[in-house]
Amino acid sequence: MVLGRLFHYTFDIVLLSTVLAGVKRHTGFQFSTSSLPEGPAQQTANTLLGAGERVFELAAATSYTSSLFEREPPKVK
Repeated sequence: MVLGRLFHYTFDIVLLSTVLAGVKRHTGFQFSTSSLPEGPAQQTANTLLGAGERVFELAAATSYTSSLFEREPPKVK
């Protein structure tokens, strides 16, 4: 029971950090960890954001090489 809950929370945190990595990549805005107290909290937040960026890069690389995805041509306005 406890391991299932721990896995669920870990998955949620990685999913949230992956969304934040996507926002950073597509808009240039990033989550500011400077407002967190220096020390373990800031270090943990930076580690989790880095994990989200790695997961996002893995998903992007998979979509580039997979035949299940295709690039949509740019829309003309």
